[in-house]
Amino acid sequence: MSAVSVAERFDDVGASEVSPSQARAERPILEAVGLTKRFGAFTALNDVTIALMAGEFHALLGENGAGKSTLVKSMLGYYHPDGGAVVLDDREVTIANPRDARRLGIGMVYQHFTLVPAMTVLENLVMSRVDVPSVVNWAKERKALSAFLETMPLKVPLDTPVDRLSSGERQKTEILKQLYLKSRILVLDEPTSVLTPEEARQVLGFLRARASETGMAVLLITHKFSEVTAFCDRVTVLRKGAKVGEGLVADLSTKEMAALMIGERELTQAPGRDENPKSAEPVLALKGVRSGDSGTRGSLAIEELVVHGGEIVGIAGISGNGQTRLVELISGQAQKTSGEIRVKGEPYDASRATAQAMKVRCLPEEPLRNACVGRMSVSDNIAFRTFDRDASGSKIRLLDKKRMLQRAQELIEVYSIKTQGPSAPIQTLSGGNVQRAVLARELAGETDLLVAANPCFGLDFGAVADIRAQLIAARNRGTAVLLVSEDLDEIVALSDRICVMFEGRIVFECAGGDAVDTTRIGAHMAGHH
Repeated sequence: MSAVSVAERFDDVGASEVSPSQARAERPILEAVGLTKRFGAFTALNDVTIALMAGEFHALLGENGAGKSTLVKSMLGYYHPDGGAVVLDDREVTIANPRDARRLGIGMVYQHFTLVPAMTVLENLVMSRVDVPSVVNWAKERKALSAFLETMPLKVPLDTPVDRLSSGERQKTEILKQLYLKSRILVLDEPTSVLTPEEARQVLGFLRARASETGMAVLLITHKFSEVTAFCDRVTVLRKGAKVGEGLVADLSTKEMAALMIGERELTQAPGRDENPKSAEPVLALKGVRSGDSGTRGSLAIEELVVHGGEIVGIAGISGNGQTRLVELISGQAQKTSGEIRVKGEPYDASRATAQAMKVRCLPEEPLRNACVGRMSVSDNIAFRTFDRDASGSKIRLLDKKRMLQRAQELIEVYSIKTQGPSAPIQTLSGGNVQRAVLARELAGETDLLVAANPCFGLDFGAVADIRAQLIAARNRGTAVLLVSEDLDEIVALSDRICVMFEGRIVFECAGGDAVDTTRIGAHMAGHH
């Protein structure tokens, strides 16, 4: 079904049918009417209308750059729209800043935490109010908050500083904060990205029930179709700053939603998994590796981890459980305090020379910050591994700019990197295209070991398909791939074997494939061994 026909079907459904939650309200609680927002000559949002009904769980879908954040920020007072209006309870309102939104009962749980790390949960919740007294009666506030938490299934410790909470507890605190502030309209931006599958089901299930019981309206921004189909009543889809469809979730498939998101563009199809046997000897082997202060958040204590050629080993875990330190060790950004790391049976020190000789490559998290120099050109960034070598691999003293440009142009075409040209600064590229450029650099030539850290985090639908296809293709060529990701769906989709990290240790291992028990994996991610 084409995107156009799906959009027409959405519009028909939205006009002719009413969901159970819509039936409770003839008019929306909150409506954005014809919102338009420009940044110079660029129109980020073009005449977008969206309505949130009482008791409704409403999904907002779109690729990165589709206008989702611009729409929400225009509704919450971060941006002042160039056209259109925000209507609350049938009255047009002016929301000059987020504080105005707060006073009107509009709250948001952001993808990145907004709590003050050094303050306790109690202090964060009290200080988030717009009416904080000049002298706080902490005994009174504690009593009131304790009574409030008794009515909530989400539990967090009031007297623990936020920086000592797990990622899941922080996210629950962010949600509890909005409920404590009595938000009537709640916007959730990728709220489950740091939660285990069971925590995600608990949180979204609770909020759906809360919306139904109290009439609160929830707007969920997500890339996960499973969350849309399981919890949402209606969906609105944006593409290139415009609304391209809306309708009832029950009446459409994920394929139809995806068609609206990407338009006429064809998604990259992931190659099938070759059944070639994995290498007999491991390419990567860690034994007794320790790094960081023992027992502290982010430290590492791995007894054994091996990755063979021709397989993808996925490392699952909630953020802060040592995954970052593992990637830093292999990429040379951190030092081990004990144990050994071997590549193809030889000691590995993660120096540039050793990584080059042993054909070890790394795609780090946030590559623009961790793997690129933003102001340098795409060509220069792609050449970081080879700028001091000629075509035969011999050392050279002078840069061969012509060869660098030619090689960059070849890789731009092979990896479909959208850029003004090889001389454009790499910081001008979108996140997905920066990721493609770094992956092109790391996979150019022979690669025996590829470490990929959250390779699709924050990327849009099309870029995710491209990157995942490249990882599977590398695996099929015989590369050993260590995939470190906080997205369990990604781990399950790509991995031949799955290892779970908790507090720096490998606590569980299982085979990948369709029979993976995500509930069991999620329990180990949360420390329930």
